[in-house]
Amino acid sequence: DWKRILHGEQGIELHGALPTEGTIIGQAAVLDVVDKGPDKGAFIFMENRLTDKATGRPIATLTSTAVCRGDGGFGGKAGPVPQPHALPSRAADLTWDFQTQKQAALIYRLSGDDNPLHVDPDIARSAGFSEPILHGLCTLGIAGHGLLRNVCDYDPARLRKMNLRFSSPVFPGETIRTEIWREGAGVCGFRCVVVERGVVAISNGYAEFSQM
Repeated sequence: DWKRILHGEQGIELHGALPTEGTIIGQAAVLDVVDKGPDKGAFIFMENRLTDKATGRPIATLTSTAVCRGDGGFGGKAGPVPQPHALPSRAADLTWDFQTQKQAALIYRLSGDDNPLHVDPDIARSAGFSEPILHGLCTLGIAGHGLLRNVCDYDPARLRKMNLRFSSPVFPGETIRTEIWREGAGVCGFRCVVVERGVVAISNGYAEFSQM
């Protein structure tokens, strides 16, 4: 049921500087499918490896999990599933607020994303939401902005890896607060909270970055 599919998790590992021109090859694969039951849906674990066509150089490895809320109970295996990164119980070391724009979800249609869940109120309601929701990757981008600003001094070459779980939808126009925990040299945990509603939109975030 495509209306009930959600982006559950995303991972980004950068293997070097992103090229400014050239041809990129993406090799996508389904790694696993887990059946959580008829009332809990199914998880599809995927990977996409990006390489430079001319040189064969690895550019990035992208991992993602699709949560198929309406498609469980088909008799597949029930697990195991990877465990997310556990965040510290103490208060965050750094916080950063960013207010999204009401038209933020519409911008994605200009780059080829025509999923009506993000623009059509009727489709959004039929999927169980009060209004169209923001793309998970938009929230991820804001979290990445927070990491670049607060731990990488706005040097994109320093950010090496991000893993996270999408925990709750964000509605366009809401304020996203990125909370960051320093966990060691070149490692931090993070999450994103919707300030207006006090809900966690991104949880179990993990990032790696190079030191100065």
